[in-house]
Amino acid sequence: MRARIYRPAKTAMSSGKAKTKHWVLEYVQDSAREIDPLMGWTSSSDTQSQVKLRFETKEAALEYARDHGIDAQVFEPKERKFNVRPRGYAENFAVDRRGAWTH
Repeated sequence: MRARIYRPAKTAMSSGKAKTKHWVLEYVQDSAREIDPLMGWTSSSDTQSQVKLRFETKEAALEYARDHGIDAQVFEPKERKFNVRPRGYAENFAVDRRGAWTH
């Protein structure tokens, strides 16, 4: 069995970092998906591709993979190049604003 270990990136729809703290072990899909001729749904005979295991640390995920004989590949996360200012957009409407408000 092959798997990949990674830390999920933040969603593009928000600036929050929820669900990015844990590491995920996800099995690689072994068989191709098929389209059901009657209903048109997509299906697969590979049930392992539905499994996602979450771990607190990368080391815990690697240890689990080693103990269970899983060939795992680790993908390191890419960090943000810049940090979001603490006040950001709210700074435009702050009472203690540095400059005068102009349109």
